[in-house]
Amino acid sequence: MILRSCAHEKEVAALLASGAWPHAVASDLQAHAAACRTCADLVLVSKAFQAARARSTAAAPLHSPGTLWWRAQLRRRNAAVERVGKPLLGAQIFALVLNLLLVAGFLVAQARSGLSWLPWLQQLPQSALLYIQGFIASTDFTSASSLAVLIPALATLAILSGVLVYFASEKN
Repeated sequence: MILRSCAHEKEVAALLASGAWPHAVASDLQAHAAACRTCADLVLVSKAFQAARARSTAAAPLHSPGTLWWRAQLRRRNAAVERVGKPLLGAQIFALVLNLLLVAGFLVAQARSGLSWLPWLQQLPQSALLYIQGFIASTDFTSASSLAVLIPALATLAILSGVLVYFASEKN
């Protein structure tokens, strides 16, 4: 296959690129393009590419700049929320695991002592005032009143440990 060049090829290419083909072209150049295989191929391929470009730009309409900006801001905001949520999720998982360990330890301790807190729980509404007075005077941690100190202390420890992990893992 021999590639031949035509003397009018650059002129035809310039007219095709400017969009002047075939309306603003002299008839002798049109006759030459019809007779010359190189120029005819150039016209055919250029017209095919121009038609494909016109179809593709018509098929994909551009959105307004405001919409594009709003979507970019929304993506940026969602990414920031996701970055903030990662340490929070880790702190919540840590607090959950710590609470589960505390509950397991409490159940093991109660299984060893024979669930001594059930009668105390049943009498609580009847003797709330007496219980508070007895708790203040009591320093014995083997009685049922020790649960009133132990449970809130463990819950406070779990909450504070979750907050501590959250602040420790926060990067910004």
